[in-house]
Amino acid sequence: MAAVIYSLCAFTCLVAFVLLLRGWRATRLRLLFWSALCFAGLSINNVLLVLDKLVFPTQVDLSTWRLVTALIAVLLLLFGLVWEEE
Repeated sequence: MAAVIYSLCAFTCLVAFVLLLRGWRATRLRLLFWSALCFAGLSINNVLLVLDKLVFPTQVDLSTWRLVTALIAVLLLLFGLVWEEE
């Protein structure tokens, strides 16, 4: 059951990334660009979660890499929000 949930989370983030990127390409709104980058990072984070928990459960600990990618994704969105405020 965990495999299905982890995979659906990764797929949902990937779909959100693609839709936001398509919206940005159509309108060139910078906030859509930063949101797309955030969801790209969150997609990578979810893929690392699948690898960490399902593929390599005991061999490799990817928790640090997962935290770093999540932090970078959220910081990209925060930067975009602050930059758009000016």
